[in-house]
Amino acid sequence: MAANLDKYLDLFRDKKAFAHIATVMSDGSPQVTPVWIDYRQGRVVFNTARGRVKDRNLKKGAKVALSVIDPDNPYRYVQVRGVVANVTEDGAVEHIDALAKKYMGVDKYPFHSPKEKRVIYEIEPTSVQGMGNN
Repeated sequence: MAANLDKYLDLFRDKKAFAHIATVMSDGSPQVTPVWIDYRQGRVVFNTARGRVKDRNLKKGAKVALSVIDPDNPYRYVQVRGVVANVTEDGAVEHIDALAKKYMGVDKYPFHSPKEKRVIYEIEPTSVQGMGNN
């Protein structure tokens, strides 16, 4: 069952808030990476390139955790635990361009590389805890 992020949607949709996503390495050790985030149909969404550490660690069904701090109030944050519900390359270039618009104010992601394949990960929240909501 999906957990409710309603109190924190501004962090995912409106603000330039970075998420720190925690994945698990093949040896069982944790790995954390900052990512740009989005929100679609009840899921936390982020974008990366094939072959990066988080991409190698994440497959459909993998468990993940992420935290987001409000850039306007560092005492307001949300932690989300969930599972990877969907992984797709479809629309990933357009998605990273949309995230670049949100986070950098530019129309195109400036670090595109022809050698790189972009991929979208959708996280189904299973647990949400936070602090500092009105």
